[in-house]
Amino acid sequence: MRQTIKLASVISVALWMAACSPQEEKAHAGTGSQSMEVGILNIVAKPQVIQVELPGRSKAFLEAEVRPQVSGIITKRSFAEGGTVKQGESLYQIDSATYKAALVSANADLARANASLASAKAKASRYQQLVKTNAISKQDFDEAEAAYKEALASVTVAEAAINTAKINLQYTEVLAPISGRIGKSSVTAGALVTANQSQTLATIQQLDPINVDIAQSSVQLLRLKAKLKQGQLLAGDNADVQLLLEDGSVYAYPGKLQFAEVSVDENTGSVILRAEFPNPEGILLPGMYVRAMLNAGTDPQAIMIPQKAITRNSKGEAVAMVVNDQGLVEARTVTTAEVVDHQWRITAGLAVGDKLIVEGLQKIRPGAPVTPKVISETQAQ
Repeated sequence: MRQTIKLASVISVALWMAACSPQEEKAHAGTGSQSMEVGILNIVAKPQVIQVELPGRSKAFLEAEVRPQVSGIITKRSFAEGGTVKQGESLYQIDSATYKAALVSANADLARANASLASAKAKASRYQQLVKTNAISKQDFDEAEAAYKEALASVTVAEAAINTAKINLQYTEVLAPISGRIGKSSVTAGALVTANQSQTLATIQQLDPINVDIAQSSVQLLRLKAKLKQGQLLAGDNADVQLLLEDGSVYAYPGKLQFAEVSVDENTGSVILRAEFPNPEGILLPGMYVRAMLNAGTDPQAIMIPQKAITRNSKGEAVAMVVNDQGLVEARTVTTAEVVDHQWRITAGLAVGDKLIVEGLQKIRPGAPVTPKVISETQAQ
């Protein structure tokens, strides 16, 4: 009886499996024939301005080191450290007593020289008349004439001494040579300073406008020149430069490229480019690290694709997925250049007319059938 029940059970299970197998096969067959819908972009070529991002450091537009031109004791400092000063504004006062006395002495020397000149001139005039009548010798006249010319020279020397004394007296008041921001003072009232000393009293920097020195490698410069020569890039006439600050924000004011250095730095192998930027708010300070965006030219036939359409294989190569003529997914190894507005510029691997997959990349694999659906560039971003 038990064997009969077991046999009946086996037959029932076999019949149930036989009934289910065709349905499962049909379901699996139906699933395998379905193709995944993916969003694609039709590759087109268009002109694209190419920018390069280079490191740079800001530098004061003008910089002046304040040093004393006469020796003496500092009696007063007239500026606030870190403040703004104007050209010609008084910064320090050096004790002027000795220089005033030197000016008084120089004036007295001039008066003495003028008196001697008057006497020598009168004597030379008299001798000139007497020598005509042979009342005096020619030698006496020559000596009187020489004394007169010597007196004239003494007056000139005395006048020069007065000018020197006046200049030294003016130098006792140390004035700002340029307008700008002044740093900390290295001396205080009561300090002794000497003429043309090596130590600066303070430094003034003009920060509006401000310069930015940008470093470009000589290798990169040669490559750009080669591309321009081959026609891969077209030279642009836009010398505007944009800055990215240390915190990643974009500096509000564009700058102008002024010049490029004519030699390569032996230590860094780079060429220095200088750009000038307005700095009305004083955001840029000397020595600040920035990133500069420069126009390197225009690619007349640029292929630009969204960044999210590019993946990397195990070798680190950039890979893009396209739909081929058979409607199957095909993996393409591509060569990327720079990123412009969140898009890669492709220099090899893709051609105009290719169907680039930008949506549904996670659900496909090479060789799988797909149904392409064209989407807009805005949707692809």
